[in-house]
Amino acid sequence: MTEQTMKPATAAQKLGVYLPATPEAFQNNPITRSELNDLLESPPEWLAELRRSGPHPRSVVAGKLGVSNAGLARGGVTDALTTADITALLQTPPEWLVTERATQAKVREEKARIKAAPKK
Repeated sequence: MTEQTMKPATAAQKLGVYLPATPEAFQNNPITRSELNDLLESPPEWLAELRRSGPHPRSVVAGKLGVSNAGLARGGVTDALTTADITALLQTPPEWLVTERATQAKVREEKARIKAAPKK
């Protein structure tokens, strides 16, 4: 019985890394479940470095900035950002980031309100 494999893009997403920044061997070969588990349990240096300094995929960038993926798009962020880029944005946030963070905070408040509301 052959082991289940996944596309490199799926494996990169599960690892939380930006696929174009991964080694060529990772990008060009299917990844087995056991290989993915090995990468998660004991990440090689390239994976640890990508997670530490980036470039990061959109979902990770959005999370670190405290905005949604749509908020990134509205802010004009289309490229992957490094940890240094994200830190610079957080230190001197542009107007779009301030607005999107406020919007995201309102969304979280509304979700909490709905969850706390008595069920009928």
